[in-house]
Amino acid sequence: MISEKENLKPRSPVVAVVGHVDHGKTALLDYVRKTNVVAKEAGGITQSIGAYEVEHAGKKITFIDTPGHEAFTHMRSHGASAADIAILVIAADEGIKQQTKEALEILRATETPFIVAITKIDKENANVEKVKTDLLNEQVFLEGLGGDVSWQGVSPKTGEGIKELLDLILLMGEVLDLHFDPESPAKGFVIESQKDPKRGVIAHMILRDGILKQGDSIKTLTTKGKVKIMEDFLGKSVKVLEPSSPASVIGFDGIPSSGEEFVTGDNELNKDAKNFFIQKDTIDGEGEKPKAILKASSKGSIDALIGILAGEVEIVESSVGEITDNDVKLAKSTESLIAGFEVKVGKATVQLAEAQGVAIYTSNIIYELLDAIKDRKNRDKQDFEGGELEVLAKFNATANKQTVGGRVLKGKMKTNIPIVIERSGDTLGKGRIKNIQKSKEDVNEVGPDNECGLVIETQISIEPGDILKISL
Repeated sequence: MISEKENLKPRSPVVAVVGHVDHGKTALLDYVRKTNVVAKEAGGITQSIGAYEVEHAGKKITFIDTPGHEAFTHMRSHGASAADIAILVIAADEGIKQQTKEALEILRATETPFIVAITKIDKENANVEKVKTDLLNEQVFLEGLGGDVSWQGVSPKTGEGIKELLDLILLMGEVLDLHFDPESPAKGFVIESQKDPKRGVIAHMILRDGILKQGDSIKTLTTKGKVKIMEDFLGKSVKVLEPSSPASVIGFDGIPSSGEEFVTGDNELNKDAKNFFIQKDTIDGEGEKPKAILKASSKGSIDALIGILAGEVEIVESSVGEITDNDVKLAKSTESLIAGFEVKVGKATVQLAEAQGVAIYTSNIIYELLDAIKDRKNRDKQDFEGGELEVLAKFNATANKQTVGGRVLKGKMKTNIPIVIERSGDTLGKGRIKNIQKSKEDVNEVGPDNECGLVIETQISIEPGDILKISL
């Protein structure tokens, strides 16, 4: 009988590329793959997770390309947790940024071994030594500086250092002694998923153990199905897949969440496994937030959209797919706007939205959606008939007048205008604005998001936290 150890076969390393936006992650992979991914990405920014297999020195390496924009925190978390090795990319001309620190926290939390790639070393203002010093301050001890973290300076522009970086990846893979059991039920991670109108649910996955075959029953914690069609990362149809190969699988009944573990057969799922990627689809709607219906091209994209808009809108519903007439009808009935990321909207649906007075915002660049919705909120504040101010401080008071400081929430606060004083939603009484000061100068009015001082004629005792509303 063959022992379990004798049954094991070596597998290639799965590598996540993480780091700050614009530090050269996609350009690095672009050079490695000899393709022009950057030019194809909207705005030059990677906005979905892709998995690519390359060959170096006769051995394979699978790369997971993770987005770097702040909206994609959870994508980066997932990319690291699914990988054997990570490449922490830091630009030599900018050094460590907030997302670099965040990536380090994720790598430490997932206990993912990593190599530092100092990119853009060809630039005139490149400062490799400063990057090394900054890393020491972050408790990252490089080889040659008293530590064991491997590093390599690279230029995705000229190709300098990239061969050496790939050598380091293969060396670390050998040290980690990566293997898989061909007799084991297949299991791995869902990288990304979406619903295609013609093909159904497509899940992009990384196989970590066992052998995945066409016809296998497959499941995650949220959905299940059967492998009907399987394609490698180049889109070629395959019937059998071995680790650590990326593949697209058609056959799930529902859309699995990015970051979920998948298994085949009767294999049990690890319900306690860390899944940094799944978020709540409903957000508390406290405060003056517009209601919104969110649509995106994939599960990962909808999660990212939820993450970036959570503080700006009250999410009524979020789903994967194109914007439809039903979305417009729901938006009308709930007085919501529609935000679509990497999705299409038909001409008839646009006409329906215009007729119903429903605002639709779409873009292939996620932060453009954020900016558009912020602009919408600012216009709503400016166009508000009346004015609201939150009291932040109380300075002095007499029997009939009080001096307070506050911030205008929306509309405008004006002199010689009657107001209503509210506390915790209850009306305490009335008053009148006698004077307004902004930056120590008397003014006649103050707009939204500005702080000011006010003299209020009232007999009510105003306290911090109270809301002053213009009484029309």
